[in-house]
Amino acid sequence: MAPFHLLLLLSVLIAPDSVPATKINGVNFVAPVKAVPASCMTPVKDLNAGWVALNPYAFVKKGQPEVTFNHNGHWWGERPEGIRTCIQHAHQQGLKVMVKPHVWVAGQGWAGDFTLDNEADWQRWETTYTQYVLTLADLAKETNADMFCVGTEFRQVTKQRPAFWKGLIQQVRAHYGGPLTYAANWDEYERITFWPLLDYIGVDAYFPLSESDTPGIAELMVAWKKPAKRLQAFSLKHRKAVLFTEYGYRSVDRTAGKQWELPDSWNQKAPVNLVAQQNAYAALFRTFWPQPWFAGGFLWKWYEDNEKAGGTQNDDYTPQRKPAEVLIRQQYGQ
Repeated sequence: MAPFHLLLLLSVLIAPDSVPATKINGVNFVAPVKAVPASCMTPVKDLNAGWVALNPYAFVKKGQPEVTFNHNGHWWGERPEGIRTCIQHAHQQGLKVMVKPHVWVAGQGWAGDFTLDNEADWQRWETTYTQYVLTLADLAKETNADMFCVGTEFRQVTKQRPAFWKGLIQQVRAHYGGPLTYAANWDEYERITFWPLLDYIGVDAYFPLSESDTPGIAELMVAWKKPAKRLQAFSLKHRKAVLFTEYGYRSVDRTAGKQWELPDSWNQKAPVNLVAQQNAYAALFRTFWPQPWFAGGFLWKWYEDNEKAGGTQNDDYTPQRKPAEVLIRQQYGQ
């Protein structure tokens, strides 16, 4: 690893067109269950955000190859009608849009652990996943969406089927002409082989930093030094900017640690800790937003019903109606 001062000097070597003129200040917008009015994007604009990522989920069963999407049982915001309307709502507010496909694995949850046992099943998965992604790519083209993400956190699939992803990216390019990325899990991005085919190095930035209940900003900034230097070196190696396709923290104790080990926010309530969430956001902003190799990011996550979402008793990721929202508004407004 090169010394930090050398990496900083070399950062000017990143191709100019790989870094946006302004940071991407975005939110991951949760797909609405039912149809929503155009006013749902007003709070996003009021946050000083410039972008929204739409996350329409498809579904697959653990150990099964069939990816399903656009069914009547899916939420309105996950079907083409809802996606199209949400893009229109965002554009009416002057917001740019990234379409970001996700897959939920029934019986498992996280797509990162998804895998299959035989070649026939893999072929079927690749066919149905490609259908899902190209349907959304066509929709992104139709609605003039501003960026497209070809997948999210498929840690095992990217390792086992790298040729598939290279072919998929080529197919998406034939359907959609805008910039492309992939949302790699924080422990996945360095072994992805297809970054040369994409425009941004997308990272879901849930790096474990501290197991303290309420880590301080200075403590977290020290903890960020090592992963930040690795991200910078990786950006310079590939001559592409790093984009945090997801970043965020729950308002709970130990929010900056191993987030996947925290009690879930549906069945088990964790101790609410608004200061920990705010400190974690502050340290991330101070570490990354000044960097020339860093493109910006999309916080996780934002709900359409701003009057009911979040609040000071809420232990979920959303910063809505919490002290962290004030901090984010200030940062995004700079």
